[in-house]
Amino acid sequence: MATTAIRQLEVSSPAFKADGDIPAKYTCDGESINPPLQINNIPENTQSLALIVEDPDAPKGTYDHWVVWNIKPAVHIHEHSNPGISGNNSAGKTGYHPPCPPNGSHRYYFHVYALDRELDLMHGDSKENLLQAMKPHLLAEGTIMGRYERQAK
Repeated sequence: MATTAIRQLEVSSPAFKADGDIPAKYTCDGESINPPLQINNIPENTQSLALIVEDPDAPKGTYDHWVVWNIKPAVHIHEHSNPGISGNNSAGKTGYHPPCPPNGSHRYYFHVYALDRELDLMHGDSKENLLQAMKPHLLAEGTIMGRYERQAK
């Protein structure tokens, strides 16, 4: 059985540089809206995108800030948008949950996946179900990481 190599998506943001600081606007200290993302090198046969935003530095293990799928394949995910079907984040809600680290600097990974089909998952489904459902349909993936630390008041 032949295996298909997973291509690399180029994920960036006009709001912050890779490994740079996420502006407060996109956190609990600002407008609590998602930052814009730019995705390049999307394979031609991509039918949908998925996005997972997570913080591995959370005190109780990885915290899921945003789980979304069936995003139309496009170069841009706009700020303050709801681009697809949302799954539950670690707060038990759907939609974007902004960075709000309790202490120190945390890393936030924006993982984007290109898929060869739309997924048959329900609104509010889990990250685990998304990862399982997209496994056989993955064409490409890419990540940008940004950091955020709350300022002492």
